[in-house]
Amino acid sequence: MPRRPDGGAAGAPSGRIARFTPAERWVHRTTATLMSVCVLTAGCLYLPFLAELVGRRALLVTVHEWSGILLPVPLLLGLASRALRADLTRLNRYGPHDRRWLRAALRRHKGRRPAGKFNAGQKLYAAWIAGAVLVMLATGLLMWFPHLAPLLWRTGATFVHDWLALAVVVAISGHVGKAYGDPEARRGMRTGAVDARWAEREHPLWRAPGSGSSPAE
Repeated sequence: MPRRPDGGAAGAPSGRIARFTPAERWVHRTTATLMSVCVLTAGCLYLPFLAELVGRRALLVTVHEWSGILLPVPLLLGLASRALRADLTRLNRYGPHDRRWLRAALRRHKGRRPAGKFNAGQKLYAAWIAGAVLVMLATGLLMWFPHLAPLLWRTGATFVHDWLALAVVVAISGHVGKAYGDPEARRGMRTGAVDARWAEREHPLWRAPGSGSSPAE
């Protein structure tokens, strides 16, 4: 008889299974808060109507700079968590099922798509946003401390920082939109547990701890 990720039979009543630890949820929430502050203060600095509405430009610049500097800190502190390190390994591991997931997503095929604990879209988003944060941090430092590099470098850093910021806003908007379209995924990040039937439908290759099976990812 087919088994659910929590070890029960496929036709059995749904239960809840652990997905994220408190440390992982803390890292996600803190990083999301810092990113939100960065985006909001950037909007107030770059959009004239917001700048006029809010005022206090010097304070906004300071808040923007420090929220950007602190962005990597939650993840670095979270590396003390074994569960977080395991999930980072999953996010950086790609298999044939990820290619099948991407093909199905690009072709907008309905139905169940093969995915481990994280699907291919989540893996690509995590990799892209991590790289973007590092580039934004490097270019932001060149803008914050202009004596660190010649004028040509600073001009290039400003160009990259501004346009990458726009791309980050678009990517985050897509991420938030996907999250709001999946209440159970949001519940899992908020409470740490998800419905077993949701896990079987959305992440069929994932085996949660305590399910009686070794994890596929």
